[in-house]
Amino acid sequence: MDVKIQQQWKEQLKGEFDKEYFQNLVRFLHAEKAVGKTIYPPGSQIFNAFELTPFNQVKVVILGQDPYHGPNQAHGLSFSVPDGVPAPPSLKNIYKEIESDLGVKVNKNGNLESWAKQGVFLLNAVLTVEASKPTSHSKIGWTEFTDAVIKTISDNSEGVVFMLWGNFARSKKELIDSTKHYILEAAHPSPLARGAFFGCKHFSKCNNILTSLGKKPVEWTL
Repeated sequence: MDVKIQQQWKEQLKGEFDKEYFQNLVRFLHAEKAVGKTIYPPGSQIFNAFELTPFNQVKVVILGQDPYHGPNQAHGLSFSVPDGVPAPPSLKNIYKEIESDLGVKVNKNGNLESWAKQGVFLLNAVLTVEASKPTSHSKIGWTEFTDAVIKTISDNSEGVVFMLWGNFARSKKELIDSTKHYILEAAHPSPLARGAFFGCKHFSKCNNILTSLGKKPVEWTL
């Protein structure tokens, strides 16, 4: 099956698309759509993170859990929403932390494409969801695929900053070679974490690491 995914990623992940779990995943999605179920994000945007951040440009990874399940929110980038859609609560808290960490004002547009184009790979562990049913696709095979993506980045690149927020993201730490990459851990930015995310200073820490490696820091202000 020909998966429409950016060429560098296609080469890095070519073995995954032929595996039985991935074929089953694709069949499941086709079957769900055939019976009229609404799935987010739209098919053309499922691999948006891969499209906007080619493999050899990845310098930061921000790992989310699964896509937003409301209409017009998910567009294939973790924590991000399209232009014109209000920033969800977790993203508002991310902006608050950026402002206090860096002493800047953040443009409150919720679209994080500008981060993705700077090498911030905005990966959800699960890439689809049924409308109004959070985590409904968490068991269909996506985590096997995205675990392979994380391991591929770890194995085949150097000096990537991984931001792992919340217990789910932190559970992926074992896939990352910490001897050649940088792992920043914090509570999840969700309001459910009762503010434990605040004060992590991940955005300044990340830019300090990138600068020390001779890489261009990320312009977080959008």
